[in-house]
Amino acid sequence: MAFPEELLQRLKQSRVVAGFSVENAEHAVPLTRALLAGGIDAIELTLRTPAAMDALKAVCADVPEMFVGVGTILSPETAEEVKAVGADFGVAPGMNPRVVRAAQQAGLPFAPGIATPSELEAAIELGCRFVKFFPAEASGGIPYLRSMAAPYKHLGIQYFPLGGLDAENMSAYLCEPNVPAIGGSWIVKKEWVDNENWAGITARAAEVIKRLTKDNQ
Repeated sequence: MAFPEELLQRLKQSRVVAGFSVENAEHAVPLTRALLAGGIDAIELTLRTPAAMDALKAVCADVPEMFVGVGTILSPETAEEVKAVGADFGVAPGMNPRVVRAAQQAGLPFAPGIATPSELEAAIELGCRFVKFFPAEASGGIPYLRSMAAPYKHLGIQYFPLGGLDAENMSAYLCEPNVPAIGGSWIVKKEWVDNENWAGITARAAEVIKRLTKDNQ
């Protein structure tokens, strides 16, 4: 399936998607609630630890108000499992046709990762119109994105940049007309999660939202 317009609008309202991994599934719900308390209502929970799938199940069950994305979906089977658990959307660091097709068949809105025109065309060939631009800064940042996107502007492709973004450059990306939201892996500090510093995570989330609001005035 294509990435539904209503989900793109939801991402556009959220603007920032907090990306993180968890080592302990029991941390997932309080972490997610801490982000919500600070004003961030969209996440990308990455499948990089043994606890990730249990963490996803807990968040989907206990924090229904959070817009839940899942990252690092690297196999067709994982795409199917993520959809069955209840995730709202999925993303991957790369463009794997088998994963894209599996997500489509499962009904999981999915954004494959792209960093070159050839990868973008492979995604377009499979019907994707929303893609993850990764790694954004290492690939050349906004100037590179503008150059790469230019030949495909008439197709209405939307981009989700992640990789090297921070509080200093996030607003510049969000000013791009084809960027509805950005991924923020800098927001959740691992040591805060390990130490269960939920107040610190709430404060960091609030700082991000305050900065965005200020930059948009």
